[in-house]
Amino acid sequence: MKPPPFLENETGGDLVRAIRRAAGEGRTTLMEVCGTHTMAIARFGIRELLPDSVRLVSGPGCPVCVTSNAFVDRVVSLARVPGVVIATFGDLMRVPGSSSSLERERASGRDVRVVFSTLDALKLAGENPDRKIVFPGVGFETTAPTVAVSVLEARGRGLKNYFVLSGHKVMPPAMEALSRGDVRVDGYLCPGHVSAVTGTRFYEKLVKEFGIGCVVSGFEPLDILQSIFMLVRQAERKLPKVEVQYSRVVKPEGNTRAQATLGEVFEPSDAEWRGLGMIPGSGLDIRPAFAQWDAGKRLPVEVEPLREPDECRCGDVLQGKIGPAECPLFAKACTPEEPVGACMVSSEGACAAHFRFGR
Repeated sequence: MKPPPFLENETGGDLVRAIRRAAGEGRTTLMEVCGTHTMAIARFGIRELLPDSVRLVSGPGCPVCVTSNAFVDRVVSLARVPGVVIATFGDLMRVPGSSSSLERERASGRDVRVVFSTLDALKLAGENPDRKIVFPGVGFETTAPTVAVSVLEARGRGLKNYFVLSGHKVMPPAMEALSRGDVRVDGYLCPGHVSAVTGTRFYEKLVKEFGIGCVVSGFEPLDILQSIFMLVRQAERKLPKVEVQYSRVVKPEGNTRAQATLGEVFEPSDAEWRGLGMIPGSGLDIRPAFAQWDAGKRLPVEVEPLREPDECRCGDVLQGKIGPAECPLFAKACTPEEPVGACMVSSEGACAAHFRFGR
């Protein structure tokens, strides 16, 4: 589908000039809640192109960044159980827990393997019937359907040694919590990947209840600049609404098949978010009908006492309260090579993106 008519054929320079013309003298604060947007904004220097009156802040859009220490600690404890294989995506490997990480556990001899899809984890289960294969499910509505499919596939194949530890989260309750928070936000740069699955209807509540504009954006530099222009125009006209810049992919109804699969395997639950605390209804637990494949129920373990790193302000970064460079550990004790906080681990983390592109 074509972009909105007033944006068709615009160049980057045209869009920057349009943003400057549309921006008033008052401060407009926009928040992106997608890690891919965070990385792209830093990589392409988009903040530096904007007028001083338009401020971009990063929200909780990086899946491993918002994953709590308690979840990481539980995965680490499972890795220490004889006969258990942890099959994980690579971005979770280096996320620090209270005293260890999956990377450190593998270095000490635990069986921790990086997989590229849940199909790889299922293959491990089929090839190792005497081992318990545990897949830590981390991510939003984008990745959760693929994990749901893996549970259905395990049932279909009769694999009783495949387990999922669900740390999945959904974005709408978190955006509501942010809207009630201390940081004033005039507009959300909404996640294109998540919206492709969920659709856009849930953003209407943010507009009606909080008066915050929402634009679903693509990921190329022009996509992001177009979306910023749309949000700035909404803010200056005081007419917040839901718009879809990423109309070539995102439809209002979303992906109904993915939604159905998600609902079949998972049910809403309360979940702990780094920085935001416990948010009701923001997590996804495996339904009782699929308890056979639920690591949380079938593989209980003793987990060490929770400990948060001293001085790390990753939680404040995820709420947009501070920028990465305002953390006292940034680029000193905390670097991508030796991360103290989760925001420095993933390439989608605000601290990692700023370290690489924004300094």
